[in-house]
Amino acid sequence: MELYLEIAGNQIDGARDYQEDAFLTTFLDDEEGGANSAALIIMADGMGGHAAGNIASNLVVSTFNKSFTGSFGTDSVLDNLRASLDKANDALAASVRETPALDGMGCTLVSASIRRGRLRWTSVGDSHLYLLRDKELSKINDDHSYGGYLDRMKSQGMEISAEAGLSRNMLMSAMTGQEIAEIDCPDKPTQLLAGDRLIIASDGLDTLSAGTISQMSAWSPNTRECVDALLKAVEDAGKPRQDNTTVIVIDVLDRGTTAATASTAGHGTAASGEPDHEATQPIRLDELVAEAEVEEVDFQAAAEPAGPGMNKAMAGAIAAVVVLGVGAAAYYMLGVGEKPATTIPAQTVSQPTPEKIVSPMPKPEPPAAVVEVPKAVKKVLKVAPKPREIVPEEPRAVATAIPAREFRDRLASGGQGPQMVNIPAGSFEMGSGGLSTAVEERPRHTVRLPAFAMSKYEITFAEYARFATATKRPLPDNLALDKETHPVVFTSWDDAHYYGKWLSRETGKRYRLPTEAEWEYAAAGGSETPYWWGFEFKQKMAHCFGCGTEFDPRKPTRVGRFMANPFGLYDTAGNVSEWVQDCYHLNYQNAPVDGSKWEGGECSYRISRGGSYDSPPKSLRHAKRTRLKAVNVYSNVGIRLVRER
Repeated sequence: MELYLEIAGNQIDGARDYQEDAFLTTFLDDEEGGANSAALIIMADGMGGHAAGNIASNLVVSTFNKSFTGSFGTDSVLDNLRASLDKANDALAASVRETPALDGMGCTLVSASIRRGRLRWTSVGDSHLYLLRDKELSKINDDHSYGGYLDRMKSQGMEISAEAGLSRNMLMSAMTGQEIAEIDCPDKPTQLLAGDRLIIASDGLDTLSAGTISQMSAWSPNTRECVDALLKAVEDAGKPRQDNTTVIVIDVLDRGTTAATASTAGHGTAASGEPDHEATQPIRLDELVAEAEVEEVDFQAAAEPAGPGMNKAMAGAIAAVVVLGVGAAAYYMLGVGEKPATTIPAQTVSQPTPEKIVSPMPKPEPPAAVVEVPKAVKKVLKVAPKPREIVPEEPRAVATAIPAREFRDRLASGGQGPQMVNIPAGSFEMGSGGLSTAVEERPRHTVRLPAFAMSKYEITFAEYARFATATKRPLPDNLALDKETHPVVFTSWDDAHYYGKWLSRETGKRYRLPTEAEWEYAAAGGSETPYWWGFEFKQKMAHCFGCGTEFDPRKPTRVGRFMANPFGLYDTAGNVSEWVQDCYHLNYQNAPVDGSKWEGGECSYRISRGGSYDSPPKSLRHAKRTRLKAVNVYSNVGIRLVRER
């Protein structure tokens, strides 16, 4: 019997305005096994506020992945896991030394290595590693929260009364760049069986009871449907202040058995005929997670970057760290969810993102930043490159990357409007294909657009300031950047919308925010790849966290610093993300196919596109969508406009 793995992951933002989770999945070539028989799965839940939490989770995921894959096959798996954890924690410490403003950032971590049916893991914090076998769910990694500590003491016959004022959700161990208080990394591996299902999740999944998780997992015939079902259940629960949530599902299958048959089988089957060179750790099926309500605790104030650190008042016997939520893109993990992840949501890494790193992805999409690994490693990220879909028989005119004509309209009050670029009419495939874990980017559909013009650069503070002064709107904070050359930030969707209306009155032309379809078409620049420059992320093509540039990761850089896309547009990837016109919709079911504005939906939320300076690489995909509150302002969101022809 030969075992192999099927893996899917994704993430949601919950009630957060940002994704601090990141995840990454990497299949590893193994000379002693077939394709997809060995894999590394990493999921980190960031803390420390929007930018800081995102930075911490993506940095830990990318560093851990690079260290582990670089030594895969040469060091023992156990030694490799422990060394990679140390390197990732050291990377956090180095980042804080270089950028003191990031002091207080950190993350939790679960990383699992599967090889020849043997599972090893290392985990820090309160994220989860579950095993579903024979329809029974067990949490097999340690819980480093205060509640987990009390439960462990009770199981050992040493029941301890909870101290007044201490929440069960309070972290007792996390990765912060300092010494890690508790690490779960068993000496012996766990033997997996055909039909087993593993679930790696951030603590946002705590919204669901163990019984619900077990039931929905047992009913889902494959990994992708299991991920989607669990995340939808979290959203449907409607919990106030729902945290980011990342879910990665791994099925252990026999090559002679279909995924659906293996995952719904009543029992697991051990691989036969394989020499057991290493004693394995028994499955702890007696430690089933009890159904219980999760205590709601708002950690926002304690986890913001402006604070003095992570819950320093909780000193003494408990090395506590407050976590700001769980859960991609993955980017974003990125998943390359996206999730992004988005990011992987993680992006990703939040993705990945597991596009994501996710981030979310996103979350942070499923989700993780793309990092350099040996050529022998095949990456499967939240937003991994997807096979080309079959081209419809009906011929379609795909826009070609031709030199664009530029112009500027005169303002009635004097001066000129933003520099604009003519975008040719054409059609493109909007969104991501059926193999993508970023369900919010599906279904992929053909959109045909008329010609229009789009601003060549992100709108600068100086350009926006003329509108703000004329209409007596408050001038936004521009992070002490040069007003003539840097993009305006801290503008709400309404601010951007009325800036377009003001330009229309000043010029006699129709200016407005781009629709989602217009933005994605223009950002792709005529390409049919995840990034306008190709299938793979490339270093130094944009300003983002993980882009390999020398620019400050805490703020945008000047517009036009990087190469333009084939349509002549700058910074459609990275620097600041950009508001679009449409109301928020969960996915592209019944979306317009003519590029027009999509009405209806949830208009209190709008979409931003393009990733930003603090996004993981997976969020730079032109298909990545980020949901934001329309009335809020953000330090990483700016404006790009369309002028109708």
